Amino acid sequence: MDIAPFGLERWFAKYEHEADIMLAESGIRSLDADRFDLDPGKLGYVIPTNGDPEFRARVGERYDRSADEVLFTCGTQEANFLTFLSLLGSDAGNHAVVVTPTYQALHAVPEAFGEVTRVELDPPEWELDPDAIADAVRDDTAVVVVNNPNNPTGQYHDEAAMEAVYDVAADNDAYLLCDEVYRLLDDDPQPPVASYGEYGISTTSLTKAYGLAGLRFGWIAGPEEVIEAAWQWKDYTTISPSLFGQHVAKQALGEREDAILAENRELADVHRERVAELIDEHDLDWHDPVGVNGFVTVPDGFADAEEFCRVVVEEESVVLAPGNLFGFPNRFRIGFGLPTAELEEGLERVGRVIEEHGEGV
Repeated sequence: MDIAPFGLERWFAKYEHEADIMLAESGIRSLDADRFDLDPGKLGYVIPTNGDPEFRARVGERYDRSADEVLFTCGTQEANFLTFLSLLGSDAGNHAVVVTPTYQALHAVPEAFGEVTRVELDPPEWELDPDAIADAVRDDTAVVVVNNPNNPTGQYHDEAAMEAVYDVAADNDAYLLCDEVYRLLDDDPQPPVASYGEYGISTTSLTKAYGLAGLRFGWIAGPEEVIEAAWQWKDYTTISPSLFGQHVAKQALGEREDAILAENRELADVHRERVAELIDEHDLDWHDPVGVNGFVTVPDGFADAEEFCRVVVEEESVVLAPGNLFGFPNRFRIGFGLPTAELEEGLERVGRVIEEHGEGV
């Protein structure tokens, strides 16, 4: 097995630690820990190791699924990883269809385990094409993979398109896996894919929409046979979810949830408008995003996104994510979920680079 280097993480490792402002983070700003009760009692494993049964049942209700159709994980990254381990190389097949551009792990991990056919979204609308996915599906396709809302573009594929993609997968006895970490940042979120039917799998966490990245708490919701297989693999990874994560997650998904999501959605909306002002001011372009990521065209005067992002971080100490890492060297990803004061300062610095190096060159 060979896994490709994670380009985005290596870029962050090179620049993030020393930079003043992280304007490439893909989630909402972190909540303060003192908003929650932080005492879970004895610091043991979560027992049973797939998560508290009553809490799994509560989460399962969100997908019209039972407790046995939910597995708690250490973030969405582990949720996706375990799902791929469970599906690829099985009797269902060794082939995945992945809609790109997307978060690298969603195609790099299945490429390490099997074979991947990518279905590219086309700018500037980045619309999902069920017919293109149908053309890519093979007899040995085990899973179709979609990230919705999409990272890095912020496109929120409409429910009709998602249901059509589900039908393509189901008709070919394949699962539809949807990474839904940004779904609840939308004011009117669509139903999750795991609620579509027996072939639907949803993965998510409390990181991107809730501002609780440090909990490392996520889950898989889907068919019991997939969940059972993923739990068996989890015995060889993290064994159980975080005890602190589960303890705080119960609070975040309880009576505090509506207030947290309302606060975070308002922040995302205000910040989106502020980034749009920068884009308009400098004659750039993006698809108006859902979530807190946008995929923006590179200003004139730069060879590509990597050059632009390198100038921004080296001269102004602001980290952006070059679109080269997503297969689009003429765009860069900007994250606008950080605290407002940091966003304003970061945008001012980015604008300064554009004015000094880009426009009129």
